[in-house]
Amino acid sequence: MSENSKSPASQRNTSLYRAVWRWHFYAGLLILPFMILMSITGAAYLYRDEIDDWYHANLKFVEVSDTGIQTLPISRQIQSALEAVPGKAIKVLPPASPDRSSEIVIAADAGGREAVYVDPYDGDVLGHMPDRTTIMWVVRRIHSLAEVGTIPNYIIEIASGWAILLVLTGMYLWWPRGNQKGGVVSLRDTPKRRIWWRDAHAVTGIFIGVFIIFMAATGMFWSVFWGKYANEFANGTPNGYPSGVRIDVPLSTIPMIDAFGETSWTNENIPLPQSVDGGTDETALPTPVGIDQAIATFDKMGLTPGYAVSLPRGETGVYSASIYPDDLSLQRVIHLDQYSARPLIDMGYADYGPFGKFMEFGINVHLGQEFGTANQIILLVICALIIFMSVSAGVMWWKRRPAGALGVPPMPRDTNKIAVVTAILAIGGIIYPTVGASMIVIWLLDYLLVARPQRKLRTA
Repeated sequence: MSENSKSPASQRNTSLYRAVWRWHFYAGLLILPFMILMSITGAAYLYRDEIDDWYHANLKFVEVSDTGIQTLPISRQIQSALEAVPGKAIKVLPPASPDRSSEIVIAADAGGREAVYVDPYDGDVLGHMPDRTTIMWVVRRIHSLAEVGTIPNYIIEIASGWAILLVLTGMYLWWPRGNQKGGVVSLRDTPKRRIWWRDAHAVTGIFIGVFIIFMAATGMFWSVFWGKYANEFANGTPNGYPSGVRIDVPLSTIPMIDAFGETSWTNENIPLPQSVDGGTDETALPTPVGIDQAIATFDKMGLTPGYAVSLPRGETGVYSASIYPDDLSLQRVIHLDQYSARPLIDMGYADYGPFGKFMEFGINVHLGQEFGTANQIILLVICALIIFMSVSAGVMWWKRRPAGALGVPPMPRDTNKIAVVTAILAIGGIIYPTVGASMIVIWLLDYLLVARPQRKLRTA
């Protein structure tokens, strides 16, 4: 039965289906390669600690022959690091356990930042490498395309936004119609036929669609455009910034992300406080307490082992320690006055505003941390299924496409349905402006290269 011979209601339904299908097709064509990339790299990053520890074991671990042996003061370890790489120490990561090395980050005289690994017991330098160049840091940058520059990072932001729309349009296409048998939760035919690949794609998508939306939405908070402005919006009110920041403490213009390189999403743009306990006598410079006393203070305050310490920048700088373990309740940031070791700000997850807590929880799940091994395994399976869905979409398209053609789904007879679907999808384009911009480009290309030529052929 042709579309012309169908009832008006049936024609409307068919036109709506084709309109949704058309946008679903273009969304898939645009982002499926990036979905595969993000799934592969994301799956690897779930095990970032395990992989880094294995790959860089010669730098990260030390042998402990005597359990009673004491570690050297951090100041002595910094000296050893500076002898290997001349420059200025800017960050220290004391060992999280007795069998681990210390990591000293140095702004090298030769240029760049170098991570130096030191045996905490004898001060021997185990080796060094450019900061944030471990194997999993590289994987992380590939995951967001940051490895190839800022502009390509926008592509990942667009792909994440389109992934949400892809799931929503896919749910409409999957929805059973009439007396449909199979293809809802079961597969029809065999892999030799296109219908099997359609069913495999649709059934898999309906089971993991919620996970895809969650991963795409939470991943957006690292994006270069939407993430930046979402952070600024959230932290313009007590909903984001921890309450500990809103006290009468002089603040610098240096955000925490510049000091630590990696911090929680909620804390990224919080400015560091300033040391104020140096006195008012400008004729004599006060004496800083030094890194050893700062470390002792952090330990006395019960900071979870594995924290990183950013050293003071200039005369008003502070000692800043942060830890972001799997357990959200143990997230904590402490800033000490460099002259008195007095805590200026001490804040943790419990101090975050409602939106900050919500997003930190979402990000923790996204990273595979919140629920331990189960979290990692579930997300690993989801990543594998996303890859399968992407491949099945490609196979399904290849089996359907006419020889020598792109195989764009047919235009609906009722072109108003295209406008209706586009208007609905435009809501997502408003929420995610980069997605909205890409939507306009796709619509123009479809109109100029596909829809208008097809319309001319029908009326010729």
